[in-house]
Amino acid sequence: MDLRQMKSVIEGLLFVSGDEGIDAKQLAEILEQDIATVIDAVRQMSQNFLRTGRGVQIIELAGAFQMTTLPSHAIYFERLAYSPTRTSLSQSALETLAIVAYRQPITRVEIEEIRGVRTDRALHSLVAKELIEEVDRADAPGRPILYGTTKQFMDYFGLSGLSELPEAASFTSDVNLEEETRLLFARLDGKQMTFDDISGSDLDESSEEDDESIEETIET
Repeated sequence: MDLRQMKSVIEGLLFVSGDEGIDAKQLAEILEQDIATVIDAVRQMSQNFLRTGRGVQIIELAGAFQMTTLPSHAIYFERLAYSPTRTSLSQSALETLAIVAYRQPITRVEIEEIRGVRTDRALHSLVAKELIEEVDRADAPGRPILYGTTKQFMDYFGLSGLSELPEAASFTSDVNLEEETRLLFARLDGKQMTFDDISGSDLDESSEEDDESIEETIET
């Protein structure tokens, strides 16, 4: 594997590892290269990203390398998160929210194992709307983020505690997940909002699910 190909693979690995990142040892094992070579390649990539004005950067946090957006671009991401066309939650976000509510604390990877598709966009949307938040870090390689629901989530649905969540399926697989989610939010209908109020337009739902299906196909 030449250096150019190595950097290309590393970029892909950083992308799929998301906010959990990936450490030099893991990269070295996957690429079958020594750690020093991998670290040097990542540093070259980081410098190149800065030099060419890329919209993402490579940082090292808690011993893991992550690909993140630029802090100076935060205002634009906020506009996207709070754009009027994005005020409703898609089916993808609803499923993710339901899983977090019933299985918290839970990592992104665990959510994706249940849903069967990438969940980065849904998680970012829910965090932006302050319905979920980082509650801890898992005691696992890379110290992945553990997500849980927020006080705003409780207020939003008129719950005084998680014990008031309606009885529901265990949310342990993607089998009938859409129907389970619909039933859950239908039961919450008497609290603050209906499923139709928060599910968003058919266009929003199909757009995000199509994106995730494409990502899943590419990964496969």
